[in-house]
Amino acid sequence: MEYVYAAMLLHKAGKEITEENLTEVLKVAGVEVDPARVKALVASISEIDIDEVIKSAPMVTAAPAPAAPAEAEEKPEEEKKEEEKKEEEKEEEEAALEGLGALFG
Repeated sequence: MEYVYAAMLLHKAGKEITEENLTEVLKVAGVEVDPARVKALVASISEIDIDEVIKSAPMVTAAPAPAAPAEAEEKPEEEKKEEEKKEEEKEEEEAALEGLGALFG
């Protein structure tokens, strides 16, 4: 994959994709260069319109980013408020039931 990335980098920079340029980019990136792979890639790319391939390639969307820590902290506060609200409702129901018991008691 790094060979293709190096070729794409050269293309994006407006440089010619040659064996020498590709080898240089790979060496600078710390990749152990295989001259046969370089030669094969340069030969296969030479007849391809890279811009056209990029335009026709389907777009891949990234997964949504995880929630920010601030949002994670807000959720427990919201949950606490909901729990408090439920407890208040339960107390009101119990009080109402006690009142009904006094009517029929």
